[in-house]
Amino acid sequence: QVQLVESGGGLVQAGGSLRLSCVASGTIFSSDVMAWYRQAPGKQRELVASITRAGGSSNYADSVKGRFTISRDNVKNTVDLQMNSLKPEDTAVYLCNLQNPVYGKNYWGQGTQVTVSS
Repeated sequence: QVQLVESGGGLVQAGGSLRLSCVASGTIFSSDVMAWYRQAPGKQRELVASITRAGGSSNYADSVKGRFTISRDNVKNTVDLQMNSLKPEDTAVYLCNLQNPVYGKNYWGQGTQVTVSS
């Protein structure tokens, strides 16, 4: 079992910045992949960014490349998402995710609201 707890959401004006953090606890493997997804009202959940715990290889959605940065701390078992130059279309609930298909792991946090005003 894995528990994920997010923090750092809030209301920000367009052009501003926010930093999201997710703390993982439980059975965590070095081969796990951690990610941030988002879901806006009436839209499908989409992958924002992912990062491997081993090696730190990252991947970003085209819509956030150059503005968002994902990072992880394997000692603290955290994954952060630094969001800069925020746009109103970034408004969504942001969810932390931990996956490891080899071991059938797919866990979600409760989500944190990010609202960007124009």
